[in-house]
Amino acid sequence: MLFVQWFRRTYPDVRIFAIPNGGHRSASQSVLLKATGVSAGVPDLYIPEWHVWIEMKRRKGGVVSPEQKDWIAYLQSIGHTAIVCKGFEAARDAVIDIKKGP
Repeated sequence: MLFVQWFRRTYPDVRIFAIPNGGHRSASQSVLLKATGVSAGVPDLYIPEWHVWIEMKRRKGGVVSPEQKDWIAYLQSIGHTAIVCKGFEAARDAVIDIKKGP
């Protein structure tokens, strides 16, 4: 993912990781993943040091599901930053703005 590569080059001492929630799986895989804590709607990326969650969408046609909206609202309610970004440029610009602060 281009954004993660950019982030790791730009902020080498700040960790970012992906949440492996997406994709189509068999029914048996879904049961196993749910049992191990996978939850539909959790944003795609997390930056722990900054308490920032990022839901990545395509620039065109990306839709936020009801489960994603629920997770984003929950994360924001507990003081985390949770954003939806359509494409690399939007994610890059949002992170730069977050890093600058208010």
